[in-house]
Amino acid sequence: MRTVRHASELNPGGRPVSLAVGMFDGVHLGHQQVIRQAATDAEQAEGVAAVVTFDRHPASVLAPQHAPPLIYPLERKLREIEALGIEACWLIAFDEAFSRQTGEEFVRALARHCPGIRSICVGSAFAFGWQRSGDVSLLRRLGAELGFAVHGLAAVALGGHTVSSTRIREAIRSGKLDQAQQMMGREYALCGKVVEGDRIGRTLGFPTANLDAAALVLPPGGVYAAHAVAGPSRCRAVLNIGRRPTVRQPQPQLRVEAHLLDFDGDLYGQQLQITFSRKLREERRFASLDELRAQIQRDIAAARAHFSASAPRA
Repeated sequence: MRTVRHASELNPGGRPVSLAVGMFDGVHLGHQQVIRQAATDAEQAEGVAAVVTFDRHPASVLAPQHAPPLIYPLERKLREIEALGIEACWLIAFDEAFSRQTGEEFVRALARHCPGIRSICVGSAFAFGWQRSGDVSLLRRLGAELGFAVHGLAAVALGGHTVSSTRIREAIRSGKLDQAQQMMGREYALCGKVVEGDRIGRTLGFPTANLDAAALVLPPGGVYAAHAVAGPSRCRAVLNIGRRPTVRQPQPQLRVEAHLLDFDGDLYGQQLQITFSRKLREERRFASLDELRAQIQRDIAAARAHFSASAPRA
């Protein structure tokens, strides 16, 4: 998938363009419906299937104190979009200047810079532009004038409830990961770049990969048996989400640390994907680092026993 920084780069060959527009955090079942509609339109027209999305949540600029944590970091979101058959993505650098455009100004500029738009696909409740001045009705009015079709697709529902990024975040926070993955249409994974830590785990004899998860929604704190994927490598892991109350810190911070079992390698700077298998225990404070080390050994043994019991038998 080509990722471009201006609408004019979406269609250099002059083919018809079918667009899906939205934030698409989590790329859940409702988002997939919108994106697949654009891909279908493009296939029928022998054109370009493209997505228009943002490099950050608009609320992080417009109302930072109310900005929701993200389900996926940007890199993972783009990967899931590409998997739906999308050829190009206009990744908008969302800033205050961009936010001042009205919905109509945005659409007219889009049509001017990207001629040949065949269709625009959005969710039926999608709102965009300064003070949410754009909606499906505006798109249809401008589509009739500028020559593109509009698909305003109804929300997907599961169990009588609408699938939304907000509901997925609530499910993740409360530890209902099965509910989250049902709404996402895939296994829930916590994804982030491996960053430098303070090497406390290595000192204890259990080196950890520290994930940069500051902007992400997280499952409840505690210790989990998990699987970790980095590039082609897939490992069993013991994951801790918490503030490490045993370690003396002037300002304890929430951390996500994974000890990869039977792994020896350098992961710094790589993207790590964590999927959750079982919660082993709550995080708690120990009287000493020696007690913590002993507990980590028990956690690893518990994780290995869990994986052995879960493995398919020949």
